[in-house]
Amino acid sequence: MKIAMIGQKGVSSRAGGIEIHVEEIGKRLAGMGHEVYIYTRPHYTDVSLKEYKGMKLIPLPTINSKHLDAITHTFISSVHSLFKEFDIIHYHAIGPSTMSFIPRIFARKVVCTIHGLDWKREKWGKFAKMYLKLGEIAACKIPHETIVVSNTLKKYLYDKYKRDSQFIPNGVNTPLKKEPEIIKNKYGLQKDGYILFLARLVPEKGVHYLLQAYNKILTNKKLVIAGGSSHSSDYEQKLKSLAGNNKNIIFTGHVQGQELSELFTNAYVYVLPSEIEGLPISLLEALSYGQCSIVSNIDENLEVIEDKGFTFENKNYVNLSQILSFLVNNPDEVYKKRKLVEEYVLTKYNWDSISKQTEQLYMKILKEVF
Repeated sequence: MKIAMIGQKGVSSRAGGIEIHVEEIGKRLAGMGHEVYIYTRPHYTDVSLKEYKGMKLIPLPTINSKHLDAITHTFISSVHSLFKEFDIIHYHAIGPSTMSFIPRIFARKVVCTIHGLDWKREKWGKFAKMYLKLGEIAACKIPHETIVVSNTLKKYLYDKYKRDSQFIPNGVNTPLKKEPEIIKNKYGLQKDGYILFLARLVPEKGVHYLLQAYNKILTNKKLVIAGGSSHSSDYEQKLKSLAGNNKNIIFTGHVQGQELSELFTNAYVYVLPSEIEGLPISLLEALSYGQCSIVSNIDENLEVIEDKGFTFENKNYVNLSQILSFLVNNPDEVYKKRKLVEEYVLTKYNWDSISKQTEQLYMKILKEVF
């Protein structure tokens, strides 16, 4: 099969969960013998890079701004795809899915994956939210198949649109655990010496609640905020303002490779205080490293963590501070949860089986007459 992926920013970076998802399934599909083409944006992936982990890259221009980046790149990619003999054109996220009508009206086989309800994000204004809601409708009505990454999203689409979507979740790889070398030299971090947040620095991730909670507890453990922002630099400045001059709060910026592995391996607990999620890859990764995790009690987080971590009331930083304080003072409770999570997440959320599910869905679409 010749498969095109549209909607992601690029590959070879951890720009977000969608980019990780596309890279993980894309390289596996290529390994199965399929031709996988990834449309990339020039400010996320080097335009001179023509192939990556068996996937062929198609760099196309875009307008690099908060409101126009995704829509312009998706439109250009969609038109470009018409001149290629793709068997499957796969859109990722509800915003890009608005353009899925372009290949569909030319009788191409189209798939859309909904990774989350992006219109709920605080950063979008009224018009952008309306456009994203249109994308949600498009992702349900236009493609031959709609994929969702969580059962929460599956139920939502059925209740609202009577759309019987396909549940294919995000996944994780077996991690390479690392002793604290880079993080010790750069930040002075030791094993079990810090509380970790690692994800994008955007308002819906709720990092401000974590900072407010941390400021209320008495502990010698540091707080590490790891991750970067794209069009959310104002939010990053807000976070640094909340941190003030507290030298125990460390902002690492974007991390990957060994540094990322070291941070996940050696954290005392991992915290994900998000207001909105699809199926959080960062949480899956933390669990794969055997981390005790604390998450906000939104359905998407609860679906992943089940009874194998700790939860707090969404947006309630006082409740979060109480749980942090309890765990800082009760390490036995942390170690109990660690024993539960690693095998569980690696079995249930496995990229190999997820990629096989995706391949089987593609083949089903190609066999059916619509």
